[in-house]
Amino acid sequence: MKKVVNVLSVTGFMFFGAIQSTFAQEAVEESRTFHQELKLRFIEGGPEFMGIVLLALILGLAIAIERIIYLNMATTNTKKLVASVDDALSSGGVEAAKEVCRNSKGPVASIFYQGLDRVDEGVEAAEKAVVSYGGVQMGLLEKNVSWLSLFIALAPMLGFMGTVIGMIDAFDRIAIANDISPAVVAGGIKIALLTTVFGLIVAIILQILYNYIVSKIDSIVNNMEDSSIQLIDLLVKYKK
Repeated sequence: MKKVVNVLSVTGFMFFGAIQSTFAQEAVEESRTFHQELKLRFIEGGPEFMGIVLLALILGLAIAIERIIYLNMATTNTKKLVASVDDALSSGGVEAAKEVCRNSKGPVASIFYQGLDRVDEGVEAAEKAVVSYGGVQMGLLEKNVSWLSLFIALAPMLGFMGTVIGMIDAFDRIAIANDISPAVVAGGIKIALLTTVFGLIVAIILQILYNYIVSKIDSIVNNMEDSSIQLIDLLVKYKK
């Protein structure tokens, strides 16, 4: 037990010594650009886990960019749409209001069209259609978001796995060389630190995008619910 504690203590000193030497090396190599430094650190981290972390970043960014574009296209001026539908109902009836919805983009216009299409069956039927189709539109808004949350959780776990494997490699080198000098274990500790850093960087980037996407979805859903209530009120007034 005492021998294990001594080994861990010496390893801890070497760990901090490796960090200090890394900072010292960075101070000497200030002439490198950020891109060159990032590329060098990525290569030093090893292709096994760094490649998987990079793949998680690429797939996560692809999903996030696709969702952001889709949500921005789905965002409409609901107040203007409600006013246009109200004017169309007053002047041209249901068909004119449906034409306004056909010429408008976004999930709110699609929900309005479904409600107007069932208004001949009664306001209750129109309301059921609005609620049902609202659930469909909500599912379309949240499409692939769960995969983005998966990559957010996966990236740091891969980094930590690389850390564990790097530390195991460091202890294997100690066992083989029967020596606990910094030169023996520095490589394994360096890989361990780099995989953790890159995994956390990927998770931070994707988490920021994920929070933006979720807030955008919540905003659109709130507009959908509020506009749906206003549509039912318009249909009740139209029927009267």
